[in-house]
Amino acid sequence: MSDGAKAETGATFRPATRRQEFLAFIVLAILIWPVIAVGVVGGYGFLVWMLQLVFGPPGPPR
Repeated sequence: MSDGAKAETGATFRPATRRQEFLAFIVLAILIWPVIAVGVVGGYGFLVWMLQLVFGPPGPPR
């Protein structure tokens, strides 16, 4: 981006402070990733459950 374009939009770049980075880490580590992990494991369990309903439980046929 040229200096002229930056002046027109009024956008300035401010690097993140240590506090902002720490808060972003806390939000990711304590809120976002656990929710994603539970969703992935729950989704996998649901998929296995549905496959077992359609194809039957695992193991040799009787």
